[in-house]
Amino acid sequence: MFAEHTADPDHAAAPTPHSQETWPDDIPHPCETWPDNGRGFRETLDRIGDKWSVLVIGLLSQGPLRFGMLHQRVPGISQRMLTLTLRHLERDGIVSRTAYAEVPPRVEYELTALGESLRATVYALARWVTDHNDEIETARHHYDTR
Repeated sequence: MFAEHTADPDHAAAPTPHSQETWPDDIPHPCETWPDNGRGFRETLDRIGDKWSVLVIGLLSQGPLRFGMLHQRVPGISQRMLTLTLRHLERDGIVSRTAYAEVPPRVEYELTALGESLRATVYALARWVTDHNDEIETARHHYDTR
């Protein structure tokens, strides 16, 4: 899905190492000031940042898909894990589920407006992983052989 270096669908340029934003020194970072000791922050980040959610969001950013097609296109995911991921994303308002009264029944999943707002972030993350995968693999190899 993200193996090829393709242009971001929103035509947003990927940041270069020198243009990355830093948090201003005079404003507390959200990780330090989140209410409830960051529980809600961590839950949301855990949900939208897990590997299955990122892949599902990336695929659904291309348009609605049925469960079977999603299952085929997300390598390594079990039916149970895909079901749980879709339910969680639906609960969080990222994905909508539409059941059509047909025989056989047809159910499609698609990103909501909130989910669409994650598109550029998911593509940026996928692009970073793609761009740096060789470096990460090398670092892992060096770590594992010491």
